[in-house]
Amino acid sequence: MYETIFHSWEGWDYRKMKKRILTVKRLSEYLFLGTLGGILYYTFEVIFRGFSHWSMFLLGGFCLVFFAQQGMWTGWDAPLWKQVGWCVIFVTACEFITGIIVNKIMGWAVWDYTDQPFQLMGQICLPFAVIFSGLCVLGIFLSSYLLHFLYGEKLPHFHVL
Repeated sequence: MYETIFHSWEGWDYRKMKKRILTVKRLSEYLFLGTLGGILYYTFEVIFRGFSHWSMFLLGGFCLVFFAQQGMWTGWDAPLWKQVGWCVIFVTACEFITGIIVNKIMGWAVWDYTDQPFQLMGQICLPFAVIFSGLCVLGIFLSSYLLHFLYGEKLPHFHVL
């Protein structure tokens, strides 16, 4: 019996096994950050608006995963202002696309910025983009340190310039 168990290990390629482990680790990171981002953004909306929508859970999770991914792509070496800029553009674009789908196409009326200054089709506006920039900073810090402490990713070193 033991010979059968150990014999099956002989055919395993270390490189393939390592790649599979890294794939599962990355999937775990994405699922964790996606769930956390969804919970945090949904809760944020409930606290400040009094209600939210399940699509905001998905959007919040997707955005927190991006916050972490953009940092990993740059090795956390890009200046913080650039990271925030990328994230604000990403969040605003995602909010616009989500708004078109859930508000215009599906007609769910999740939000409407038509009464806000500098708005585009009632789906995005400048005042909320500024608010999202603050949330992006928090999301960048949160995702980077969680990945370091929970998954052993590179320790981020943030700098302004």
